Amino acid sequence: MKQIQLALIFLVVLAGISIAAPAAPAQQPCEKLKSLKITNVTITEAQSYRPSNPLVIPIPASPFAAAGKLTISGPICRVRAYSTPTEDSHITFEIWLPNSSRWNGKFEAVGNGGFIGQINYNEMSAGLKRDFAIAATDTGHTSADESWALGHPEKLVDWSYRAVHEMTIASKQIVKAYYGAPAKLAYWDGCSTGGKQGLTEAQKYPEDFDGIVAGAPANYITRLQAGSEYMSWVSLKDGTGAPEYIPPSKYPVLHEAALDACDALDGVKDGVIEDPTRCHFNPKTIECKGEGDAACLTTPQVKTAQEIYAGAKFANGKQIYPGLEPGSELAWNYMAGGPEPTSIGTGFFKFMVFDNPNWDFRTFDADRDTRYADKKLGSIVNAIDPNLSAFEGHGGKLVMYHGWADQLIAPENSVNYYRSVVSRMGGLRKTQQFARLFMAPGMMHCQGGAGPSTFDALTAVEKWREQGVAPMKIIASKSVEGKVVETRPLCPYPQVAIYKGSGDTNDAASFVCGNAKW
Repeated sequence: MKQIQLALIFLVVLAGISIAAPAAPAQQPCEKLKSLKITNVTITEAQSYRPSNPLVIPIPASPFAAAGKLTISGPICRVRAYSTPTEDSHITFEIWLPNSSRWNGKFEAVGNGGFIGQINYNEMSAGLKRDFAIAATDTGHTSADESWALGHPEKLVDWSYRAVHEMTIASKQIVKAYYGAPAKLAYWDGCSTGGKQGLTEAQKYPEDFDGIVAGAPANYITRLQAGSEYMSWVSLKDGTGAPEYIPPSKYPVLHEAALDACDALDGVKDGVIEDPTRCHFNPKTIECKGEGDAACLTTPQVKTAQEIYAGAKFANGKQIYPGLEPGSELAWNYMAGGPEPTSIGTGFFKFMVFDNPNWDFRTFDADRDTRYADKKLGSIVNAIDPNLSAFEGHGGKLVMYHGWADQLIAPENSVNYYRSVVSRMGGLRKTQQFARLFMAPGMMHCQGGAGPSTFDALTAVEKWREQGVAPMKIIASKSVEGKVVETRPLCPYPQVAIYKGSGDTNDAASFVCGNAKW
């Protein structure tokens, strides 16, 4: 009898195991998704693509890349749709779904750049290679400049935060319908505007994503554009022939002087300033002594350089937005090279702040116009709330990063926001349990520059969220002609990479993360 009872128990246990075992996702035919009903959403295409019938997408030119095309061989299910939460909204988005045999069980969404209305296909392709169900949106418009916002306040809300949230909610439903099971986890990965979108999600919709990568976030839009316009204004208000204008031919002179002053502060002379906030370089040290000097700055040019480093300020001396850092000079052309200011900064004030296509940047008043922009648009476009309690409570993990040589978005903006989170969330130790900032010496905007700028922040946030392994460092690399020539650890702020005193200075193993000793 006892043996029979044991046998029955054994069968029951086996049955229990069988019942508890997860079933493979029951993938639906792709084309069937065309009839899926989602509130405010219209699905315009649901089509399968295979190696014999690849997906070919033309990629339009951008301010940072030439036009091209992207070929996706599949097999994937491509879903194209749009959402209309208001009468003036038309939020286009796509989601690419790999076959269930490839799918990693997770959902990822990727971000945008600037105010441009364009789905980020290149980043979608990168996510697809990692077997995510991957989505992106055009943020609610398709214009190449900022004129789309003129007279369309709902579209500005769409761009600011609604488009990403609408895309995310709908995409998760599409994932569940296609695979027969919801995504186990959801991740966000974006830089620049994409970094701002990630922080917006953590602040406004903390349950949308389980892990967020927010690179070089443009999260303080009103101040960022005021700061950008200020840099252009001090350089170009009287034209490129004015005494205060610094011609790009003099950028290397200024850059070398900054490196001479601060490169070796960390004990390693490598053409990169490890922590520019500890660099007290004054361009007055290369002020011209006579009219025939070439490798120098004139007195008016010295003043312009000082103003670019210092950043925009209110009349009372309070900082509006940080300036660019020592070490970033070789890339000042975008902000200060002329002949006109940045189109994005001017477009912001023309079409969003003043609703006046004829607004002239030469009338810009940093104090007056910043205050007006804050009052009119701050609550809509900015993502500066330091209270991330709900995101933390959801189990969310946040990895921020920013290049110290960023020429477009002042890196100290990320430091300032992170510090505000630390203050609001109970101190550095508590904050680092769910949010960490990594500063990349020598890296320009999102990528490139003299320092190592290739690294995998997404894997870092995945391991943190899924395995509880907090990133103590992230290894960055630099390649020349396809060969890695340097690696360096990126350290969780406020730590920096410290040379051990021996070993190859191009090898990350020769450094440890710690508090600066200089």
